Parts: sequence; C-alpha cells; structure tokens
Amino acid sequence: MKALNKLTAPKAVAPERIIQFGEGNFLRAFVDWIIKNMNDKTDFNSSVVVVQGTPDAFVMQLLQGQDCLYHVNLQGRLDGEVINSYTRVDVISRGLSPFTQFDAFMALADQPEMRFVISNTTEAGITFDPACKLGDRPASSYPGKLTQLLYRRFKTFKGAEDKGFIIMPCELIFENGHHLKECILQYIDLWKEDLGADYEAFKKWFLEYNYVCSTLVDRIVPGFPRKEIADIQQKLNYKDNIVVQGEAFHLWVIEHATNMTLDQLKAEFPAEKAGLHVLITESEAPYHERKVTLLNGPHTVLSPVAFLSGVNIVRDACNHPVIGKYIHKVQFEELMETLNLPMDELKKFASDVLERFNNPYVDHQVTSIMLNSFPKFQTRDLPGLKTYLERKGELPKGLVLGLAALITYYKGGVREDGTEIVPNDDQKIMDLLKELWATGDTRKVAEGVLAAKDLIWGPQGDLNEVPGLTDMVTYYLDEIQKKGMLETVKEVVEA
Repeated sequence: MKALNKLTAPKAVAPERIIQFGEGNFLRAFVDWIIKNMNDKTDFNSSVVVVQGTPDAFVMQLLQGQDCLYHVNLQGRLDGEVINSYTRVDVISRGLSPFTQFDAFMALADQPEMRFVISNTTEAGITFDPACKLGDRPASSYPGKLTQLLYRRFKTFKGAEDKGFIIMPCELIFENGHHLKECILQYIDLWKEDLGADYEAFKKWFLEYNYVCSTLVDRIVPGFPRKEIADIQQKLNYKDNIVVQGEAFHLWVIEHATNMTLDQLKAEFPAEKAGLHVLITESEAPYHERKVTLLNGPHTVLSPVAFLSGVNIVRDACNHPVIGKYIHKVQFEELMETLNLPMDELKKFASDVLERFNNPYVDHQVTSIMLNSFPKFQTRDLPGLKTYLERKGELPKGLVLGLAALITYYKGGVREDGTEIVPNDDQKIMDLLKELWATGDTRKVAEGVLAAKDLIWGPQGDLNEVPGLTDMVTYYLDEIQKKGMLETVKEVVEA
C-alpha cells in the first residue's frame, strides 16, 4: 500500500484564489469536493489555501502529511441508484495557522488573484467579540480575523475596485452572510481610531467592492470512517489517514450579494455549469424554509411514531408498510401543501429527502433525532400545522398524530417489546410532562402541553387556542393508550 502524497498521486496545480477558514470534515467533503468538480468540468482553475480554524493542529498536520491530498467517499441513494464512490480531492494547495503563522496568514491578502473567502467555523463562529483589537495576532473571532485580512488587502491594493472578496460563509445559521457582514461592519466601527484616516474609505470599499453572500448548505457528512478505514485503504491502495465520508446528495444555495447580480456571481463561480446541485438565487429564504419543512419536519414526527411502533432505524421506518405511508403522508400531503415554491421543485426535493432517509449505508437511529424534540416541533412542524389549517380549513392529522406521539414518548416507561423509553430535553419540559402524565387524564395532558407557551411554544402562543387542536391531540393520546402506536398510525394513513 502506497503513502498518499504528490509523489505517489497526481496533484493539479492551480492559482490560489480561495481562502478557506476551517479544515474540518464538512468543508473537505462539500466545498472542496465541489471546487474539485468545478476545476475538472469548467475553466474555474482555482486552488484553496486552508486557514486553521482553532489552535488544535491535529487535522492540519494530517493534511500536510499527505500534501493536502485525501479521498471523499460518497454513499447513499441518488435518483434511484445506490452510490458508493471515491474521489481524490487535490484542490488544497497548502494549509497555515493564523495562530503560529500570523504573518503568512496576513500575506494572503497581498496575493492579487485571491477572490473567494469560504468558511465553516460552526454556528458560534460568526460572533462579534468587542475585546478583539486590530493589532491582535490574530483577532480571536473569525469575523475579526477576516476584517484584519480585508483591511490589509485594502491597503495593499489601495482600495482597488477589482480586489474585493466574494465571501460565502457555510455556517449553519439562517442568513449567515447577513450576520457576518454585520459583524465586519461592527469591527470597522470598533477599530475606527486605529484605522484613522482610512476609516471612511475602507468602510466604503468593503461595502461597495466586497460581496457577502448568504448560503444554505446540505450534505450529511459522517466524517472519518473509523470502522471501515482498513478496508477502504486496501481498496484505494493508498494509506489515506483523512478519508472523509459523506452522503451522495448535495445542495448549496447561494444568495447573491445585493451589490452583485446573479449573472455576475454565476460567471465567477460556475458551479451550475459544472452540473452541480448549486443554486445561485435571489434569496435563500424559501430554500431554508423548504429544508426545515420537508427534511427536518418529517424527521421530527417520524421519530416518536416509529420508535413507539417498534422501529429503531430511519431507513426501516421508510420501508415499513405502515410507517412508510405515514412519512409519505406528512411530507407530500401535509407539509408540502404549506410551502410556496413550484410544486415540481418541492416534489423533487421531497423525493430526494426520502432517498436520503433510505440510505443503505447509514443506520440512523430514530432516538438520535429525539433530543430536544419539543423545540424542534415548534420550529419545524408547528408553522406548517398552522398554515395547513389556514389553507385547508382542517388540521393535518399526520402532524397532530406526530405531536401526540411526542407527548406519549415523553411519558417514559417501556415500549411493548420492553425497550426503555428515555426522553431527553430541557429538564423543565421533562418535569412538566411528568407532572401532567401523573394526573392520568389525557385531556389535562393535552391542555397542559399546549398551554406551555413560555416553556415550549414561545411566540406561537397558547396552542389550545388553535381550533380543534386540543380535542384532536386528546383523541390521539387516548387511541395510543388503548390500541398502541402502530394501530393508531394505521387509522390515520388508511383514512
């Protein structure tokens, strides 16, 4: 078996045009894989400099030990076909640490061909820390480091209009680009005195000639295949110590910056031209809503319904003769009816989601989705429940059954087969459910949960005020107690 490096495997050489904050599994299996495809299929011709996200250098050392070469193993179903593919990614030219190589990090701003900044610094990464100073080596926050880099570029190129960056954060927060832009502007204002006579001109240059895009990313990346690595290395005939596994599906929605047109961004970042599932659009908002509603929404209700029916794995739930119909009903007949994108787009996305749920390579435990289920229902399913009622004049039975299953799951105890039921949520929510179930009155249970606006439902208010909801939740709680979960599901899907 060969070592993996540029002596044993071919490595493309391309201009360094992308600064990437973060060296983790997701960026390597998603962004860098996309750039590899763009290089192979278009004239994008770009390489990536990876900037270490934290002082821990373990992953960076592994990367550098392999000359930044590694394989992405994609697994799953795609358009009906089972995928288990390997791609050697060679787009990372080098990595550096801003913590130990600050001058080299700042010198990235001096490279004239640099054009893109991409990041995944976790949801907590896009934050403003007022303790950061312009002279820090480096600033502690990611937006602080980026502002330092931007100012260096402004100075080096004397505010040239064509030397701004296209900035595309991948952090999993809605409107990530808007938040990042706001943080950068806060730093520019915070460092006003240090910037001195450059303050106004630098701020103007940032606002006019840098392009901060909000994005939505979607690919499940389990990461390093620890259990299978020996077999994978044997198959590759390379000792690759940073193989990264991801699902076959990918989607990147990029909302163009307001100071750049759609066509300009598509010309500079030709992912669509490469045949990739990258949508450059006016707004990421409807796609964010689509993902939350049609992927996260069904996950949240299928989990208690499946578990209490004796089904432990998401894939098995999809293929179950009853639970499978329930998932389809919630997704296609209920939640899909609450969205505003074209129906053919929604059907295609929902079908893709079912393929992803049905991944033969991932044993996704339904209990792993059950953590903090009430807040998840509040954000993922409740808006759809209310919209469905408003549009159809009746409650969506599948979603209401999902809520009743959730309430039943939080009763605890054991399943029919003796498996222990172990809810996991905010202790105050757990205490409330325990107290309500102790009454032995399902009506009181339903009313108490639906009334918990301060604890669970927030701005959605007291759900007892939703017409018919208290009665329907009580009915399903009674049916589950009398007939069991599976028979109650049959009643809903066969009605």
